[in-house]
Amino acid sequence: MDLLNAIRSFIKVVEAGSIAAGARSLGLSPAAVSQNLARLEAHLQVRLLTRTTRSMALTPAGTLYYERVRQVDRDLAQAELAVTTPDSEPQGRLCIASTSAFGRHVLAPLIPAFSARYPQLSIELVTTDRRVNHAREDVDVSLRIAPQLEDHLLARHIARIPFICCASPGYLASAGVPATPEALRDHRCLVFRYPVDGRFLRWGFMRDGLRFDADFGTVLISDDIDALTQMALHDGGITRLAEFIVRPYLASGALVPVFEYSDNGQAYAQTEPMDIYLCLADRFAMTVKVRAFMDYLHECLGDSWKIQA
Repeated sequence: MDLLNAIRSFIKVVEAGSIAAGARSLGLSPAAVSQNLARLEAHLQVRLLTRTTRSMALTPAGTLYYERVRQVDRDLAQAELAVTTPDSEPQGRLCIASTSAFGRHVLAPLIPAFSARYPQLSIELVTTDRRVNHAREDVDVSLRIAPQLEDHLLARHIARIPFICCASPGYLASAGVPATPEALRDHRCLVFRYPVDGRFLRWGFMRDGLRFDADFGTVLISDDIDALTQMALHDGGITRLAEFIVRPYLASGALVPVFEYSDNGQAYAQTEPMDIYLCLADRFAMTVKVRAFMDYLHECLGDSWKIQA
């Protein structure tokens, strides 16, 4: 029996959630993977998985075994890479998952130059606000905001991006300009609903060193930041947008910032910034290609958004 391939089949099936999905990730047929699992169980003389036509679950012995062998495949790949290509260029497939807005407005414009720098890389950018599973979706690295963080991921703070509350001149002319964040309860607010759990993404502010959330009055809701931007541009109400989205609209005058400063020029209600984290499945996921991508982000964004090295 090829024990390593049998163990690899077991790991992939568990991570993918089914024999069929595990077989696809290995480039094998489901029948071949099933045979590998049967041989492994026969070798160990213990049942690792309970399988029916509709479901699959780890047995207690399978859970224990998975925890002990889950890094075997990656350890072997890392060892092979270290001794065969210690100074190699990044190569192969690099899958990057990101929140929709950050992926669309920040990462997408940067990726062509990164690809040109490392032509042996095949890059896939997944932009979504749902919860991404690194193992099942073969994601190398993800860029997430704080509500998307998960305990089992390694997260590194990589950027702090300003948020700006703003509205169109037309809306402010008809509804008035709010003097403070507390006045938002008397305005129509354009609010992002987080698709993972259905909550509103709160509007946080800082005043005199204390944080507080604004209360909304009437709301228009979307799970897409660009849709909220379009609503604001068409006199829909006040919204809160990341600086990288709102910058061109502020420059053109299509949107106007609100309550950033008091009459004497002193900031009195700072909008809470958005923290971006670079996330890995585990420490073994810091491969040559992932390190190159992280260094590239630091190079491109560090000065403007204070990425922590």
